[in-house]
Amino acid sequence: MRINKRFTIIAAILAVFVLAFGSVAFAKAPVLRMATTTSTNDTGLLDYLAPILLKDTGIDVQWVSVGTGAALKHGENGDVDVVLTHDPAAEDKFQAAGFGVNRRNVMYNDFVLIGPAKDPAGIKGKPVTEALATIAKKGSKLVSRADKSGTNMAELRLLAKAGVKDFDKAPWYVQTGQGMLKTINIAAEQNGYCLTDRGTFLKYNAGLNGKPGLVIVVEGDKNLLNQYSVMAVNPTRYDNVKYDLALKYIDWITSSKVQKDIANYKVAGKQLFFPNALKRAGH
Repeated sequence: MRINKRFTIIAAILAVFVLAFGSVAFAKAPVLRMATTTSTNDTGLLDYLAPILLKDTGIDVQWVSVGTGAALKHGENGDVDVVLTHDPAAEDKFQAAGFGVNRRNVMYNDFVLIGPAKDPAGIKGKPVTEALATIAKKGSKLVSRADKSGTNMAELRLLAKAGVKDFDKAPWYVQTGQGMLKTINIAAEQNGYCLTDRGTFLKYNAGLNGKPGLVIVVEGDKNLLNQYSVMAVNPTRYDNVKYDLALKYIDWITSSKVQKDIANYKVAGKQLFFPNALKRAGH
């Protein structure tokens, strides 16, 4: 009986340890909900950053990747805790309407105009507005996401600046309603031109594995800057928003350590995003 009692005591102690430490080991990480653009997803950046976030902060992130317009709509509806987008004008309106707070710049790259290597419209090296005007004049195919994404809104502003009107009714203007990679592939199939962020183009180009595809025909124009910003959804509007997690995420992604992580992310040896968190958003 003495031995049995001793084993009973040991078993009880072990049970306490399992309950105490096992619950910690199997505790679920807090989940941050984020709405973001297709470019951050399609390039692989989010998959690269997610395990770093979990290791650094213990936060698990779940995201939906859509156009910036749809991403901000998720924020407006209180469906997410934080947004990571790339349309400064739309972000200004979102913030002014009281839907977003604590906005910070994160990184940038640029937009590029891509098209067939033979360049049937003859626009290679021209300023982007002149190139778009030439595409419209010659009736060459311009394939658009047409989804109110950051890229689509940049395209619309550039078309307006180029003086191109009624393009949405023109046969040369192809509207896909799809994400960036799918839109690029449709442009390739139709031997057309397309405005894209450079990061997604590099991802597309790497996937060609040496096969012929669309190439950059216009780049380096000052009108082609592509700024990404992060912003928390206003907790005063929605009780379900995890504002504490959103702030931790914003502090994390704009920290010098993670800014270096972003700079180190490359596809086929090429840097896709350039961190600039120290610069104030909207300026």
